[in-house]
Amino acid sequence: MLFSIYDAAVVCCFLQYRKWDLHSLKLQPLSPVPSDIEISRAQSPKAVDVLAKEIGLLTDEIEIYGQTKAKVRLSLLERLKDQPDGKYVLVAGITPTPLGEGKSTVTVGLVQALTAHLNINSFACLRQPSQGPTFGVKGGAAGGGYAQVIPMEEFNLHLTGDIHAITAANNLLAAAIDARILHENTQSDKSLYNRLVPVVNGVRGFSAIQLARLRRLGINKTDPKTLTEEEISKFVRLDIDPSTITWQRVVDTNDRFLRRITVGQANTEKGFVRQAQFDIAVASEIMAILALTTSLQDMKERLGRMVVANDKKGQPVTAEDLGVTGALAVLMKDAIKPTLMQTLEGTPVFVHAGPFANIAHGNSSVLADKIALKLVGEKGFVVTEAGFGADIGMEKFFNIKCRASGLVPSVVVLVATVRALKMHGGGPNVTAGAPLKKEYTEENLQLVADGCCNLQKQIQITQLFGVPVVVALNVFKTDSPAEIDLVCKIAKESGAFDAVPCHHWSAGGKGAVKLAQAVEKAANQKNSFKYLYSLELPIVEKIRIIAQKVYGAQDIELSPAAQSQVDRYTRQGFGNLPICMAKTHLSLSHQPERKGVPTGFILPISDVRASIGAGFIYPLVGTMSTMPGLPTRPCFYDIDLDPITEQVKGLF
Repeated sequence: MLFSIYDAAVVCCFLQYRKWDLHSLKLQPLSPVPSDIEISRAQSPKAVDVLAKEIGLLTDEIEIYGQTKAKVRLSLLERLKDQPDGKYVLVAGITPTPLGEGKSTVTVGLVQALTAHLNINSFACLRQPSQGPTFGVKGGAAGGGYAQVIPMEEFNLHLTGDIHAITAANNLLAAAIDARILHENTQSDKSLYNRLVPVVNGVRGFSAIQLARLRRLGINKTDPKTLTEEEISKFVRLDIDPSTITWQRVVDTNDRFLRRITVGQANTEKGFVRQAQFDIAVASEIMAILALTTSLQDMKERLGRMVVANDKKGQPVTAEDLGVTGALAVLMKDAIKPTLMQTLEGTPVFVHAGPFANIAHGNSSVLADKIALKLVGEKGFVVTEAGFGADIGMEKFFNIKCRASGLVPSVVVLVATVRALKMHGGGPNVTAGAPLKKEYTEENLQLVADGCCNLQKQIQITQLFGVPVVVALNVFKTDSPAEIDLVCKIAKESGAFDAVPCHHWSAGGKGAVKLAQAVEKAANQKNSFKYLYSLELPIVEKIRIIAQKVYGAQDIELSPAAQSQVDRYTRQGFGNLPICMAKTHLSLSHQPERKGVPTGFILPISDVRASIGAGFIYPLVGTMSTMPGLPTRPCFYDIDLDPITEQVKGLF
């Protein structure tokens, strides 16, 4: 392979740590702060190939999508395998209001401060937003104000098509399940065998994936003519029990009417009718696999291990059994590469994977983090974000993502707002789309003090894992100096390494310099990272530890259906997997209306599912839905396209 002089120089430089020669984009913050899309549009991003060179990527390690996005090839990991990793920082938060408290904004503001203002190599690693919330209630997820990923409309919409690839792969597998049941129900063993192993150009042979299935069945034959009738029957019949199918179709839209559907009503399906449902695309196990995989080979193996149902003898049926693993890998071959973008100040960002934190593990990809850690070098920082509160996204980051990656975090940044603390202190309900009550716009020290119980609890949760925590108070213009000082004082008294007011929303990276300095100091503190539980513990005990130590529950209560599933997964050999709780993000408990720090509650486990390819057991707490619905006035009312300029309007 031929390298340019530039590429050869980069290879030499990366044998030792080097500071990037990165040209930062200048900000000129306005007051009042314009809308997010106006700010994004006012900044001219660097060409992505220029950014790639600045951070040490070789020309053959990027695949450019337009002017501002590029896929990064995994071959980079092999080239930089001897490069020491940088510091690893997780951004989590307190229990949020329905409006969100700005974790993405803090993540972006922090890396802008580190790189553009302190001249420290740093990378943000963010999740790709689902179009469900973008057109539903939340709007975009590119950060906000003067701490954004740009261009924000590209970030928030199709990006490089990863979610579409996941949707295609997921639904191909769903179609394969129902089709296989239909064909087995309507054909003899001989007819199935002739169609599954046809004669092509006078030759009859098994495909590679069929040979693998034969080996799993204990049939060590390669010539289709030599199988006995009994062996043919074992080979062609999966005998899927339709009542045990757990694999659902997905779409990346909030559509409540797909929560329960009937499939197979056409006459051509010969009476095979069953109840099913759609999930939102980011809830697909394939999304979780994308976020946790470490290589193309690992992803392919994980896709094959996905359990979609049980057979009539109670044994698991996998994607590999259905013969679809290779096709799924083909659909996902580009999605596995992280997408390179930039912040408003021209610092690098990886956008990759987008599982929700309340119904999945809620973190961006292991691969994006690993590549970024190599690119920043041992004195640099990689800042990644976990969804929702620390009790949900952070707990899963430590117990699931860190187990998959083998990476150890250096610092946790815990995001809080005065608004959310007032809610936890007994303030009125906060509703998306409705004006805030005066309690949230006027000084009220008592509400703030009372609500700090939630902040203190989230600090305690972080300390369970032995990692230093810095509290980032995301300051709003209605926050008074006395309220800001009170929160920082209580946070430090409660065990935070530091607590810093942050003004990145209104000032960009300059407004987060003190946070960046605090994070740099905390990263040099003693780190005694540990997992919350041993994987060897029984499934129920692992659930109980999370419920009691993290959520503060008195105990757990499993429904008969949940207990039956636990027993089944244990029998099938899946008992040693970590736990991914599906729980509301609006409370430490299972009841969204219970704010602050609820105690004395029994956590109800209504069902337990298994994502074997992703590698976790998935208990459902209470009545969790895996398909959001649209509100009365969705965000799409404000989204439009100018047919002359082709500019998108109304994203925020």
